[in-house]
Amino acid sequence: MTELNRLLESIHPVSVELRDAARRRIDHLTKPIGSLGKLESNAARLVQVFGTTDLRIRRRVIFTFAADHGVAEVAGVSLYPRSVTGQMVLNFLTGGAAVNVLARQAHAEVRVIDAGTLTPIGDPRLIQKRIGPGTRNFLNECAMTREEAVRCLEWGADVFFEEYRNAPIDMAGVGDMGIGNSTSAAAVLCALSGRPAQEVAGRGTGLDDKGLSRKVSVIDESLKQRRPNPADAVDVLAKVGGFEIGEMAGCFLGGASRRCAMLVDGFISTAAAALAIRLRPGVQDYLFFSHQSAEQGHARALQDLKATPILDLEMRLGEGTGAAVAMHVLDCAVAMYRDMATFESAGVDTAT
Repeated sequence: MTELNRLLESIHPVSVELRDAARRRIDHLTKPIGSLGKLESNAARLVQVFGTTDLRIRRRVIFTFAADHGVAEVAGVSLYPRSVTGQMVLNFLTGGAAVNVLARQAHAEVRVIDAGTLTPIGDPRLIQKRIGPGTRNFLNECAMTREEAVRCLEWGADVFFEEYRNAPIDMAGVGDMGIGNSTSAAAVLCALSGRPAQEVAGRGTGLDDKGLSRKVSVIDESLKQRRPNPADAVDVLAKVGGFEIGEMAGCFLGGASRRCAMLVDGFISTAAAALAIRLRPGVQDYLFFSHQSAEQGHARALQDLKATPILDLEMRLGEGTGAAVAMHVLDCAVAMYRDMATFESAGVDTAT
């Protein structure tokens, strides 16, 4: 059995019995049944994920994976040069990016991973999981080999495992950085869903109508040339994916295998989650979709996954920012579950 197969086999179904037990407790809290809405359903889901009715969150981590994309060589698919990926990695490491600021508010640690930036970054604070100096241009050839795709998944899981060994993680967000990665993410989601690029590709960092049209045509032509197999997530990743997208998918799988609540960030993170779900459908029980991105294809991707986002704040940055904000909502769900009085303990009459 390969390392990837062992990883997939280590993800177990969540308990329906624990969910029902959590709901019974929530229904006995001093409020009308269902009146706290999705806080209630998210608390019950967290009980399932953790495998215990003793619900608490001790450690939070946001993993931000960075890599470059060969498809960014194509004129018009991105407003920014690929040099920005490495520059933003340094910004993450010095604590100056949006994800750092929002993570601090959520009492979450940030870990930054080089999955394949164009130029190596020699900083000891950076987790080195480089597959290569960016993917190949999938308009002309496959983004990576199948072996590299498998390595992405395995190394992404290793990132989670290595951090988990330092101290157990209860809640983790998974974010991204990579110039051109919204093109790759859109191609992945098109390949998995069968949707045309016009329905999935968005403006990314701010493309105008001409740029968006170019991006759509590049994705459609790439899918026609590469012909990824939608039933084979590894094939999709190899043909049109990104190194950071593959490692993010692996991180979702690794976290689920350790019963961690895994927060999907935005559009790119959802593409990674979709790959993980195609590999092991049960992983979705461990995923919490932080928010609905303003990127036009995100709503359709969530619809295809039958996933309900926690928030809709018109965000579209990535990095793990949406996950950091959604952590506050899940903290509220835990506080409700743990700290509210029951009708019996408070001496409050129940409904007749």
